[in-house]
Amino acid sequence: MTTPDPTQTPVAPGTIGVLFMAYGGPESLEDMPGYLSDIRAGRVTPASVLDEITNNYRLIGGKSPLPEFTRAQVDATMAQLQKLGRPLKAYIGMRHWSPWIEDAVRDMLDDGIQQAVAIVLAPHYSSMSVAKYQKKIKAGLEMNHGHIDFVFIDDYHTEPGYITALADRVRQGIQEFPEGERDDVHVVLSAHSLPVRIKREGDPYADQLMESAQLVAKQAGLRDDQWSWSFQSAGRSPEPWLGPQLDEHLTDLAGKGVKKVVSVPVGFVSDHVEILFDIDIAAQEVAKELGMTLVRPPALNTDPLFIGTLASVIGRALPEA
Repeated sequence: MTTPDPTQTPVAPGTIGVLFMAYGGPESLEDMPGYLSDIRAGRVTPASVLDEITNNYRLIGGKSPLPEFTRAQVDATMAQLQKLGRPLKAYIGMRHWSPWIEDAVRDMLDDGIQQAVAIVLAPHYSSMSVAKYQKKIKAGLEMNHGHIDFVFIDDYHTEPGYITALADRVRQGIQEFPEGERDDVHVVLSAHSLPVRIKREGDPYADQLMESAQLVAKQAGLRDDQWSWSFQSAGRSPEPWLGPQLDEHLTDLAGKGVKKVVSVPVGFVSDHVEILFDIDIAAQEVAKELGMTLVRPPALNTDPLFIGTLASVIGRALPEA
């Protein structure tokens, strides 16, 4: 185990660590080359790609809001968990930027944490997402020659609070249209695309997404013909990615006469570039070109229902007292 830092605030014996993990995001445009390099596993980022993505972030304020929202979500969740009366300490680790997951694990070891719960701020499991976060925890333990008994929360895609919070977003979006036009509103639920090969490999990601979508549509009272599914934000590799992509799907809907759309991403739990640029700017531009009105309700962020969901699933995963 690493040598404890004497300047750190001591943690009471028996304290359980709660490691919250998220994708990470650049906190300035100057971070962009390093951030993309980490995502691309060290492969050189073509100048055209660097320029394009840097400009995308420039358009949403010059940085990712994800780190800030992650900290707010963690603070709100821990406030709920403190009501359990258990000795707990929160840690934050990012997959592709600081604070790194491996560094969070080191901090936990330095604090003497022996038991912990790990949760990714992404409700759906995939070998290409949640599993990679969990591997980084194991790498952190190996790098620091330590051991912590972790309980991994793989998914929470059917939790009632999460579903209700999204159904509320659907209703909120529909209500932005005049009352007499709401029956004509079409709802598009979406999530980040992944390579098609995950389905051949038996990955549950796509099935879990559809399960969430169906629960949201049902709770929001949508007719079967009033909603549909789309993937978004596909990566830049040559292999095929799950579709249809959001821009293609909007074009298809327009061809069927749809003019009013509510976009609700179910795979993202806070505002970041895949929402603020991919939907609010890129998809919005496509919608306008097609003569559509596209409404995107607020992301979950610190919605009490979502925070309650996180507290509930973590609470159930805590080791017995």
